Amino acid sequence: LPSPSGLTHESHKKDVEQVYLRCSEGAIEWMYPTGALIVNLRPNTSPASYKHLTVCIKPFKNSAGANIYLEKTGELKLLVRDGDRSPSKVYCFGYEQGGLFVEATPQQDISRKITGFQYELMNKGIASDLHTVSAPCRPCSDTEVLLAVCTSDFVIRGSIQDVTNTAEEQESTIHVGVNKLYRQKSKVFQLTGENGNWRGQIKTLLECGVKPGDGDFLFTGRMHFGEPRLGCAPRFKDFQRMYKEAKDKGLNPCEIGPD
Repeated sequence: LPSPSGLTHESHKKDVEQVYLRCSEGAIEWMYPTGALIVNLRPNTSPASYKHLTVCIKPFKNSAGANIYLEKTGELKLLVRDGDRSPSKVYCFGYEQGGLFVEATPQQDISRKITGFQYELMNKGIASDLHTVSAPCRPCSDTEVLLAVCTSDFVIRGSIQDVTNTAEEQESTIHVGVNKLYRQKSKVFQLTGENGNWRGQIKTLLECGVKPGDGDFLFTGRMHFGEPRLGCAPRFKDFQRMYKEAKDKGLNPCEIGPD
């Protein structure tokens, strides 16, 4: 978590500082911003793979004091304007589109300002699966569901116990009761209560209008900025149908045993 501070060079308000980030995910916090930061993302992978990477950033809730630009060969494209209070908004772009240029805005009192954001580097195919960039509420096709079963960070059969909506964050939290756990990479779903029931929570966009209802679903999704985000979620009986049809034709991309 790099934490440069503008107070160390307050008298040089046009200074530009370079920051190099080697990890595939993390956060940067710029205290008392003055001048500008050039954020260089240099993951420990082959440069040949850079063209397959997507970069996503998520500003801290109270981030203030600087504009964040996408910069390539001296051209700037505004990504996040100082003071933009769009909670939980994520900004994504292709790695080859450029780096990040964070420029402090004029302030009377910089000591009250901290600019910061989380970042993630991911394969472009994974990024497109997140349903956060385009058509996040669109139902998945049969092919997309079957692929999600093979590639998602979590896959479960479960029911919607409750939905909590947070207008400020423009998000919904789906409280899920688990009937069968196929896979999870993080401890999203855990045993709770005396009866040993598996439960967990999944985040999605408020605009998708998820509501509690009867019946089982196949929930798939990915971890994104440390939170489980909903991917494809067909009714379980529909998943059984599409899985059987694909298996009969030898077209299912992986085995899961949907019973």
